[in-house]
Amino acid sequence: MEKPTEGAAKAKYLAAEKALQFVEPGMKLGLGTGSTAAYFVDLLGEKVAEGLDVLCVPTSSETKSQAEALGIPITTLGKIRRLDLVIDGTDEFDRRMNLIKGGGGALLQEKLVASAAEKMIVICDNSKRVRTLGAFPLPVEVVRFGWEVTESKILAIISRAFVGGVDISRRMDGDKPFVTDEGNYILDLDLKKIDEPPILAAQLKEIIGVVETGFFIDICKVIIVGKEDGTTRVINTRPAFRPVH
Repeated sequence: MEKPTEGAAKAKYLAAEKALQFVEPGMKLGLGTGSTAAYFVDLLGEKVAEGLDVLCVPTSSETKSQAEALGIPITTLGKIRRLDLVIDGTDEFDRRMNLIKGGGGALLQEKLVASAAEKMIVICDNSKRVRTLGAFPLPVEVVRFGWEVTESKILAIISRAFVGGVDISRRMDGDKPFVTDEGNYILDLDLKKIDEPPILAAQLKEIIGVVETGFFIDICKVIIVGKEDGTTRVINTRPAFRPVH
């Protein structure tokens, strides 16, 4: 693939390239979804073509199609149950390494795959780092049946939460509602600023009709940040976890 030479694309590519250093032959990998994860899948495809032996679980139909086109061996989470490593992007992360994900609509499968992995590495550009989560709308996946009722219950929760705004919109795909790979709707919560992500995450999950939220709390331990100046930074809460080459 052609290497981007400027802007956010360059930073994303560099983060994806750095993540390859954590991949060992024989690993079972989770493949993320989104623009940064797509760079990693492309680069992994090149390594597989050169003989790298890996087995991968994609987190969306989009990633599955990309991996298949590149000849990357894929399987399902149900067949292998546990993964060595998942590499995915993020929409935001804070200083505690809490994440908001789901901008691409694959948050449920992304979280399922991440929960089955021994380690999760997030790759992103520097714009994804924030002091407090919430600038990016929080995706909440809900069942379609009675979604209006679920929305009203979510509104009641966020109206009492420590947030900077209270606005909900159902995600659209053109003039139709966006539907996830699992057949659900996504409600995007524009909260501006979320002071207590773990508390809000727990409250939202208690609502009947909520399938999953875009909060990834205490899941990610390594974040690779690519920068437009050509450098990368590895933020690691587990110092023993280092690149293998």
